[in-house]
Amino acid sequence: GETSGNTSIDVSPEQVDVDLTALSSTVVYSEVYNMVTSPEDYVRKVVKMHGQFAIYEDPDTGTVYTACIIADATACCSQGLEFALPGAIYPDDYPELGTEITVTGTFQSYEKDGSKLYHLADAQMA
Repeated sequence: GETSGNTSIDVSPEQVDVDLTALSSTVVYSEVYNMVTSPEDYVRKVVKMHGQFAIYEDPDTGTVYTACIIADATACCSQGLEFALPGAIYPDDYPELGTEITVTGTFQSYEKDGSKLYHLADAQMA
């Protein structure tokens, strides 16, 4: 059924549009690469991914961005997707860097310093 204006962030498996956890490492890497290079194709899709927890700290503002990193099959290259957990504070609410995590969230764009960036919004981490 149609649920317009639904703001619930509980995501059931049937609602996941792009389940990267079900793909082989080769396919996952290319899919994440596509998301990074053609992000407009994925906006508003619910994405589930498994990878390593990582952070990026903005040297100018000190803002910490959290990400899930996926390596390719040969582990020579990696792609990351930023994610945002509602109400979570780093480092208290996050695992240690390099921890294997599964993140589900809605792929969305946001503006930062005039640039358009993309992340998994309203994410849940397992």
